[in-house]
Amino acid sequence: MNALDDVAILIPAFNGQGEVERTLASFREDAPVRVLIVDDGSTPPIVAPPIPGLDIDVLRLAANGGIERALAAGIDALAQRGIRYAARIDAGDLATPARLAKQRAYLEAHPRVAALGMWAHVVSTEGAPLFDLTPPADPAAIRRVMLMRTCFAHPSMMLRVEPVLDAGNYRARYRAAEDLDLFLRLMQRHDCANLPEFGLYYELNETGISATKRRTQILSTLRLQLRYFRAGNLPDWIGVAKNLAHLVLPYRALRRLKTRALSRTPSP
Repeated sequence: MNALDDVAILIPAFNGQGEVERTLASFREDAPVRVLIVDDGSTPPIVAPPIPGLDIDVLRLAANGGIERALAAGIDALAQRGIRYAARIDAGDLATPARLAKQRAYLEAHPRVAALGMWAHVVSTEGAPLFDLTPPADPAAIRRVMLMRTCFAHPSMMLRVEPVLDAGNYRARYRAAEDLDLFLRLMQRHDCANLPEFGLYYELNETGISATKRRTQILSTLRLQLRYFRAGNLPDWIGVAKNLAHLVLPYRALRRLKTRALSRTPSP
């Protein structure tokens, strides 16, 4: 067995053949890697590109059902293939070299951690640097602020497949906040952490979920915040207040504020 034989890249896609190819071509690992593209009803269908070092399979869904159902179907398919670790990324994002090997090594050394993210450089659709996401790394720190701020860059995550299934997999109950829903459920029995290294170039796209389904995402997040709310934890109060403010402020104004607050030239 090679060092990444129990790892598979999981990438959902709805159209965007070129973005899928660019994203997958960004992976640089010292061992072959499996890939599962979940084609969420694309027209024309997504085709597996011939990329050296990647063994790519496509799971075609009959109709577009949304990222929540696509990810759930992908996790189920990987479990059936005997894959232990699912490495998330989205079309348009780029991976840094050896990301998968680093994450797998960490998870092998930390069996209590069910989901591991990495820091992310946020870039425009043209690749221009905007700001960096450097959330807490330690599970205890993440638990404290998990309802106040975004603690994980979802496309940077490596997930243990078995705990994800045990927690109920991805689900559509909290539309556009399926990642937070999953992580909060995982943290009922496991730890979640971040590897404090940059593993992703995250494309901030105004046609993405965070922009086009913004109100749905805010309301889903608010429902999760209220469900897991801890009255004695000040960051939970701050998180609810921030989310209510997001309902009022326009997306582009928030993006400008965040870019100004976090903007800096990313390290190479």
